[in-house]
Amino acid sequence: MALETKTLADLAELKSDMPAVAAAAAGPVHVQKLDKLGRAYATGKRKNAIARVWIKRGGGKITVNGKDYSKYFARPVLQMLLQQPIKISAREAQYDVNATVVGGGLSGQAGAVRHGISKALTYFEPELRGVLKKGGFLTRDSRVVERKKFGKMKARRSYQFSKR
Repeated sequence: MALETKTLADLAELKSDMPAVAAAAAGPVHVQKLDKLGRAYATGKRKNAIARVWIKRGGGKITVNGKDYSKYFARPVLQMLLQQPIKISAREAQYDVNATVVGGGLSGQAGAVRHGISKALTYFEPELRGVLKKGGFLTRDSRVVERKKFGKMKARRSYQFSKR
């Protein structure tokens, strides 16, 4: 039969009897994930772009598809987008970032690399997860282009109505 609890003290005794349940309720424990070369790997996605990102300790060099990121992403807004997770975690000039990105346009690719850098930073230093999560860098932006429907010019745009 189950024990009857009539007071709060009875509940406190039950809680102390179950330490394994309390540990499971505390949440997942994030650990460092590095490969044999000492790099953290993550995949970032945005629209139709997919970025594979490796980070390792270094001088702060960021390369995208074999080019310097300032050459690959010529617009300053896209360059700023890439640096956001590194700046918010106060890790400038501490990590070298190497990324390969395919698919989509430049804006989607920059978002994918940013997402990948954020995830890789959490794999390298799990204690940065809170800062990056609060900034919204770990959330995958799931917005994609809506498909074209039949009978429409575009996804929602109809043909112009004509009475005659």
